[in-house]
Order: sequence, then C-alpha cells, then structure tokens
Amino acid sequence: MIRKNMRILFAGALLCSLSLAGCDALDTKEDLNLTDEMMATRRYQMFDWGYRVYEHIPYGFTAIDGNLFAAVSDEAQYVTTFSSTQRFNEGSWSAYYNPDDCYTSYYNGIYAAHDYLDKSVDYRYILGMHRDTLTSNGLDSYRRDIVDVQRLRAEAHVLKAYYYFELLRHYGPFVVMDENIDPGVPVEDMKKERSPVDVCVEEIVSLLDEAMKDLPLMKDKERSRWAYHSLESAAALKAMTLFYAASPLFNGNPAYSGFVNSKGEKLFSQQKDPEKWRYAAEAVDSALLICNRGGKYLISSESDKITDRIKDIEASAIALNFENAEAIYMFRYESFVNGGWPKWTRPYFNSTDEDYNMEMKGCVAPSLKMVEMYYTEHGLPIEEDKAWWKYEERYTMGTEDDKRYKDVVAMDEKVLKLHLKREPRFYAHIAADRCYYQLGKKNVLVEAYRGERFGTREASITNSVPQNLTGYWMKKGSDSEVSNVGYNNAFMTDYPCVLIRLADLYLMKAEAWNEYLAVPDEEHVYAPLNEVRRRAGIPDVKEAWETYAKNPGKVATKEGMRKIIHREWDIEFAFEGRRFWNLRRWLTAVDELNEEQYGWNIVGQNAREFYNNFREPVRVWAKRKFISPRDYLFPLQSEEVMISGCVQNPGW
Repeated sequence: MIRKNMRILFAGALLCSLSLAGCDALDTKEDLNLTDEMMATRRYQMFDWGYRVYEHIPYGFTAIDGNLFAAVSDEAQYVTTFSSTQRFNEGSWSAYYNPDDCYTSYYNGIYAAHDYLDKSVDYRYILGMHRDTLTSNGLDSYRRDIVDVQRLRAEAHVLKAYYYFELLRHYGPFVVMDENIDPGVPVEDMKKERSPVDVCVEEIVSLLDEAMKDLPLMKDKERSRWAYHSLESAAALKAMTLFYAASPLFNGNPAYSGFVNSKGEKLFSQQKDPEKWRYAAEAVDSALLICNRGGKYLISSESDKITDRIKDIEASAIALNFENAEAIYMFRYESFVNGGWPKWTRPYFNSTDEDYNMEMKGCVAPSLKMVEMYYTEHGLPIEEDKAWWKYEERYTMGTEDDKRYKDVVAMDEKVLKLHLKREPRFYAHIAADRCYYQLGKKNVLVEAYRGERFGTREASITNSVPQNLTGYWMKKGSDSEVSNVGYNNAFMTDYPCVLIRLADLYLMKAEAWNEYLAVPDEEHVYAPLNEVRRRAGIPDVKEAWETYAKNPGKVATKEGMRKIIHREWDIEFAFEGRRFWNLRRWLTAVDELNEEQYGWNIVGQNAREFYNNFREPVRVWAKRKFISPRDYLFPLQSEEVMISGCVQNPGW
C-alpha cells in the first residue's frame, strides 16, 4: 500500500522500490490458465487499485486539523496549542518546515494513478482472452467489468489532473510525469525539470479532456459511486484550471519574470494574455451546460422567510448521505469521525449544561473582518448602504422590531447594530451575540458575555481551555438539525466534504467574463452573479447598487464589478478555503494578510465591557506576516531541491 508520508527522491516520482500489496498480481499476460477463483481475486485487486488512487485527495474545509486555510487566511482566529497555524500566520514557516506540505502525497497519488492505468491494461487483456470460455452470466460480468475498468481509468486520469491542479496552486510550476520511472535507471535519468506554467495547464486540460470521453453524469451512476469523479466534476476542474491560469498570479506576473528552471526555460509567461480569460470563461460555460444536463441546481426554497433562506444556505455546503443538488464533487475522509471540523467551531458549554459535549471546543472563531464582510439586507457592503444604520454607529446598540427577523435575532432588546438587518448568509454562517443558533431541535439565543451560557468562564485569555477569541461562532459546515450532544457520533459518519459546488461555476463565470469584456453585461456577468444572490435572499446586483448604494456607478464598470465579484466570493464561500487561494490568485494577499485580527473583549461581563464601551473592537491577534512575493507560492522541501536539482520557488 502506498504510504502518504513516504519521501520521494525527486520531484514527481517515487524512486524507491515500494512494497505494494499484490503488486505483481496483474503484471503477467503469460499465465492464462486461471480458475474462476483466481479471476475473482484479480478482479478484486483491480478494483481495489482503482480506489486507492483516491487516497491522496487533500482535505476539504471540514477538518481544521487537516486543512488550515480558513484559519491561516484572515477569516478565523482561535486560541489553541496548534503551532502549525501560528507558523503560517506569523510567516515563520520555511522550506525546512511547511505545516501544509503535500508535495509528496500528490506525487504518490500520481504514482498510484500510473500504476493503476498500467495494471488495468493487463486486466483488460486477461478478460479478453477468457471471453470465449465464459458462460452467459460470466459474459454479462465480463461486459460490466470492461465498462467499470474504463470508468476507473477515466477517474484515474481525473485524479491525476486533480493532483496536478493542487500542485499548481500550491507550488506553481510542477514536474510533468508521463509515467513512473524505473528505480533501476541512473540517478541522473531520474531528475526531471519543472515545466512552465502554460505546459502544466495544458497537461491538466489534456488529461481531463481524455477522461471526459468515458465519464457518466453523476445522476447516471449508482448512489455508491457518487463520491467518485463524474463528468460534471471533470468539466468543473478543467474550468478551474483555466480560471487559475488566467488569474494575475499566473498570467504575466512581473514578480516571476526571472523565474527559470535549470535549463533556462522561463516558468511564467512574461506578458499578460487577456485571451486566457476567454478560454476560462468558455470552459466555465461548458461546465455549466454539463451540470444543467446532470440536473444540478442551487438549493433554494425561493421562500421570503429569512429562516428558510438560512436553511437553503446551510444546505448548500453539506451533504447528508452524499445528497446535495448543487454539489459537483464530494468526498468523505476517514479522519472525519468524532466531529471533524464542527468539533472546533461548535460552542463549548459548561459540563453541567444540557448541551455539553466534551468534543465540541468552540475555539475557531470568525474574525470581525469577516463579520463586517457580509452584506446588509439590501445586498450591499455595510459601508455602502445608505439605507442601513450609520456606518460610524455600527458598534453601538440598537433594537429589532421587524417580525421578519423573529427567531433570527433577539426582538425588542438591545443588540449590537452590526448584527442587525444583515443578509441571510450572515445569520447562516455566523452565530453572533443576541442572535439565534439552532442546535438540533432547539433555537438557542447566543449570550456571549463572560459567565453567560456561550461566554467564557475564565477571567483572562488562556489556551489551557477551549475559548472563543472573537466573540463569534462559526456555523458554516455544520448541520443545525443535529444537536450539540450527539454531533460527534452522528455527523461525520454520514456527511462528506463538498469540495466543488455549482456556485463556484457561477462566480467563476461572472469573474472570467468581467475580466475579458470591456464593460460588464447582463448575460455574462450580472446574470450568473444574480443566481448566487437570489439564493442568498438579496436583491439582484444592479438593483441593489442603483437603489441603495452611496456610489451607484460602481456596478456599471469593469473595475467596480471586479471588487463586487471578489466580495461575493468572500461571502458565498466564507470559511470553505476559497479566500486563502483567491487572495493569492488576485495578488492581494500582501495587503489583506498583514492586517491584525480584531474581535470583542470576551472577558467582559456586560454589553459595555464586552463591546469595549461601544467605541471600537479590540485586537485579538497581532502576529500576522505575509511576505511578497515569497508566500504566494509554497516552498519545495529543501531536501527535495538538493536531491532532485529542481529550482526552488522565489524567496525561499
């Protein structure tokens, strides 16, 4: 069995002799005197190898201990002993220690894909040689096996492309591997060069085009196969690859103008190519057509009730029993037992509380920056909405008497104005003081001051016990229908991580066409953006800006729409890991990720103390550092560079 942590001798290939279970079971075409039992064994081995290629898929947003992205961007903050996230935030990671180094694992996945593709050729040959001796039942089985093997081969191509895609966005230019290298060849023959970004992108697209010939739509597969790649996921991945290739990080980035491999080949294109946005936009359009054929749609009850909208929004990012109408690709990790991500985000109650669960820590908390990122009820930034509270008064107290917000925020009592009259996604993703948080069958009012039910019981900030540092709790990624008490036993046994969803494609379409066109238009830019906004329960983008905005002209320009689309990404995909990559893709991380993190005084025992005399938030984390251009790409391990001769990424 391939071991995920095994070092590789050079970039892109395992050059040691791996001890793999059953590795020679399918290596021969000579011995065809096979009994039915032997054929059954080979069949099992063949399909087992096909499934093993999936072992190296990276964690999604539902496991903080496997995916640091929400906490190492500026979306969340927490008190914990995890040094890995602190290293990212402080800029103290290095080529010797990278907390999220997945280079070896991805190439192990590519190795496994090659191995399966080689063995499946042998298996199909053996099946063909036995065809004339099969009974009618055996012939039916043979036909099914041929189809299944072809499907698994297509999936292996997608997975190889997926690992390449992850290598691209983590490390930039990678080593293209067409086949596994014989460990017996001379060391110099084992060394391979990193290929230019454009060549890497072409390789990924080529693999996906090949795979899409034999992949069915998700709806045409058995339920047990919904966790595996389909035509929709391959098309979406192709679109995502071209989308990244068109983005500023990879498209004519001047910071990498002198970045070459040891042969002197330039690894980044030197001039910005606007046509790359068109290629990306057209690939997104094609993927959307395929998803429509597959019956994919944004989950929406189209109800005017805010509580119903909150349910729709919650359902978009979770998938009980792999059922989610907008999920394009889902995957469940074995490590998600005992609660996964929600055990870090769900509230930590006193041991005498009826909702106490020792696994629930509640110590991963949304930053105030993200709290302020969400729109008002009119679908506008809080600083832009002329019909909302005065922006300067957002840290003072107000009251809500609009019955539409019943069971969403506390009615007719003092609530921070920042928490009032916000869009449904705010209430769906974040639990704020004096707002409601559904925990199973109970809709619980969040009371966050020290000594209150949700509040800390400590007199000071400490990492010796679970503690929420900002005064906000993260709802995203957990199921409100499941109680706090039973969460670790019920949730992750049935729920996969939704890695790609339909909203990705709508926002990609809006962004790609906006970047390509001289002026945004209805069909290509506003319409796909409005699909996401309508499900969120907010007005269409032009209506919102032209009716309520202080600067209504922003919505009519390419530059204005760029900022609007970027913010839509930040809100719709909050805490799903997208912002971590988008800030790099947009080349804005150096501006965003050097800012300090803010929240509230969580040891305050009343509103005035908690909200810092209603003046301004308090700093909760100051050690933030993003170095440009170094941190836009992950470093290769120093050992890897020394052994393989591959060039290191700039700045490392």
